[in-house]
Amino acid sequence: MSAVIPRATARDHRPLVVSSDERLVDDLLRLLAAAGAEAELATGGPALRRAHRGAPLVLIGADALPSAAVLGLPRRAGVVVVSTSELPAAEWATAVELGAERVARLPADEAWLLSRCAEAVRSPVEAGWLIAVGGSCGGAGASTVATALAVAAAPGSLLVDGDAGGGGLDLLLGAERAEGLRWPDLVGLRGRVAGDALLASLPERGGIHVLAASRSRAVPVPPEALLAVALAGRSNGTPVVVDLPCGDPALAEPVLAEADLAVLVVPARLRAASAARLLLDGAWSSAVVVSRSVPGGPSRQDVVDVLGRSVLTELGHDRSAGPRGERGEPPVVSARSPLGVLSRRLLAELPRRTQVAA
Repeated sequence: MSAVIPRATARDHRPLVVSSDERLVDDLLRLLAAAGAEAELATGGPALRRAHRGAPLVLIGADALPSAAVLGLPRRAGVVVVSTSELPAAEWATAVELGAERVARLPADEAWLLSRCAEAVRSPVEAGWLIAVGGSCGGAGASTVATALAVAAAPGSLLVDGDAGGGGLDLLLGAERAEGLRWPDLVGLRGRVAGDALLASLPERGGIHVLAASRSRAVPVPPEALLAVALAGRSNGTPVVVDLPCGDPALAEPVLAEADLAVLVVPARLRAASAARLLLDGAWSSAVVVSRSVPGGPSRQDVVDVLGRSVLTELGHDRSAGPRGERGEPPVVSARSPLGVLSRRLLAELPRRTQVAA
């Protein structure tokens, strides 16, 4: 099953200019016009957040770096800081925090900047969506849900394992013997990463690329590397699903800040629901909740009462999920299977969530 998610419009592919310096704005508009592009101007508010998410290239003037609106932006690929003078150390640090690929100084770097603008205009890539999945406790079923979402979105999706000690998501796809890099090979990634090169380096099974933990070397996944991988995939137009471990907010928060949809899987057990309430009061506050039925466990309404918030949908018992996982067979996401029904329900949330975020 392949889910079709509406893409951004052509308007969303205009380069973004963030500056209140009229002379600098005039220079950047001239360069963009020479590259054949119409710019979008924004300095704050929802318009800035929306444009920052979808623009193929973001040009931030040095004058805007200290502003609260810019400091609050998440890291992403395709950001260039533009200045007409040498940047102070504090503003260099801000540029690094924003993930800027370069600080371009005009007029010396005008030729490079024109080339960079032309590159962004020639090959605008529609950003892929990003879903983060986590469980309120160990054994919640989050990894199975994450894998099902990647299968439902295949071909071409990227499944990212955020748990270095989880045994490896490649096992759920039967890709444990497939050639490609695992997390120990990629923990040094930072900042902007080429999405096509990343995907080509990873194991692949059934049209799904997977970055999994290694069973021979347990290497912790750095938050910077996990975010770099997720952003690389989506910047290449690839649907990305990240399986986040429970109880590690430092690892989860950067990905959750970028996610188009966060999904918290909560087994219908009182302790699991109590743990979920703490997560929903913290890093997972914007997540939708999926309850998983447990034989003999409390009802969905009981779970809602403990959480203090609604449950989007419930995952029914899937007798095939466990045995298929043990055999290295991907989850079944057919029209009537529990994981198929759940995957379609969650993927249907993406357009609405994206519009709200914009």
